[in-house]
Amino acid sequence: QPWCVSRQIWWGHRVPAWYGPDGTVFVEETETEAKAAAAAHYGETVDLTRDSDVLDTWFSSALWPFGTLGWPEQTAELARYYPGDVLVTGFDIIFFWVARMMMMGLHFMGDVPFRTVYIHALVRDEKGQKMSKSKGNVIDPIDLIDKYGADAVRFTLLALAAQGRDVKLAEARVAGYRNFSTKLWNAARFAEMNGAESVEGFDPTSVSHVLNRWIVGEAARATRAVTEAMEAFRFNEAAQAAYRFTWDIVCDWYLELAKPILQGGETAALAETRATLAWVLDQILLLLHPMMPFMTEQLWETRPGSRAPAQAITGAWPVLDPATLADPAADAEIGWLIEAVSAVRSVRSELNVPPAAKVPVLFRDASEATRSRAATHGDALARLARAERIEFVDGEVAGTVETIVNGEVVLLPIADVIDAAVEIKRLEGEITKLDRDIAGIDKRLDNPAFVAKAPEEVVEENRERRAQAVADREALSKALARVQAMRRD
Repeated sequence: QPWCVSRQIWWGHRVPAWYGPDGTVFVEETETEAKAAAAAHYGETVDLTRDSDVLDTWFSSALWPFGTLGWPEQTAELARYYPGDVLVTGFDIIFFWVARMMMMGLHFMGDVPFRTVYIHALVRDEKGQKMSKSKGNVIDPIDLIDKYGADAVRFTLLALAAQGRDVKLAEARVAGYRNFSTKLWNAARFAEMNGAESVEGFDPTSVSHVLNRWIVGEAARATRAVTEAMEAFRFNEAAQAAYRFTWDIVCDWYLELAKPILQGGETAALAETRATLAWVLDQILLLLHPMMPFMTEQLWETRPGSRAPAQAITGAWPVLDPATLADPAADAEIGWLIEAVSAVRSVRSELNVPPAAKVPVLFRDASEATRSRAATHGDALARLARAERIEFVDGEVAGTVETIVNGEVVLLPIADVIDAAVEIKRLEGEITKLDRDIAGIDKRLDNPAFVAKAPEEVVEENRERRAQAVADREALSKALARVQAMRRD
């Protein structure tokens, strides 16, 4: 049977067959050898016609592991790079390409072309549909690179590449990771403007300030998480661990908590924090370099201070031991502060407290440990939680909503800041709307015909929407209970 039209190619390895005047076929390596065979066959020199077809793409591709290295000549490149280590490919061409490369490698080279095959997911559009020109849903990576940068595109694909799941690529995700690139760039600029310089021979075990002891331990945990994920080919987990450490830990907390030290005049803590911040950024650049090579290399080569090594690509992969660098006391201290700020912010957001309104933070029946921590970190808590003041109270306080921090009650007196009746009505309305949404989704998912006939991506989208709606309803219900309790007081 002839190939289908889409396989009718003309560029490739030509079929090594020549036809004589009577149709006799001569298969040889070269035209000269074919003519010699024909002359021997016919007893005279004859004109030969070469087959006009070429071998299929997969034949040529099967030769790739060694054909690109100079084979059949015994080149230095062939000796150095064959066999390879890891092949990265999609499951849809295991039979067409991977198996054929194995066959060709064993036949011509006497060895397999690679030891490990990493099967990644297919990249589909944001609705889970396979991309095709006929559907008009093809996303050209060149267009995305031009718009958002190569690093953002690469990091997006890594972050979405969960094993066993297809990648649903949406442009909005690429835009989001472009924002991550911007966040990293701004963090590096902040460090430079505040005098952070890489110090050769910096010893992370020598830091003494509680904030620096905490971030050194976080860096060690992040390094271990990224390393273990990379070694296990869980690239999405590696990307997520690097993202969380960079944005959620360093940018959101360490930089904010370090600002008073960095901007507070010459002290021993200032010198240590500058050196620690530079060291932390170095670890980030090295961890992110395989995922975002262009920006990390640019930042590495232009960072102030020590220049060893000159390029991030030649830098040693970080090897940090949490058992050595993590400090349980520092973790507990800074962890308490982060939990307190997060709890206050969450309540303010849920209850629509105006951003400009400063509300007192009241610790009810506080333990000595909490009193000590609040005294030490009160300024940071007040600044980051937009608190008017920090106080300790005994018993109930009217007109307050409560939240829990490290097992202890924190009160926020917001009765004079929000209109409780209006807020209750708003929350009840949003909960009612979510109840309708959840009921509608349940009706679809409880219908066997819908689950059986609808595209898999549509069913999955409905399940994800339901999970999000349930989570939103739970948060709104907690907020409503807080306001109702405040009114009863």
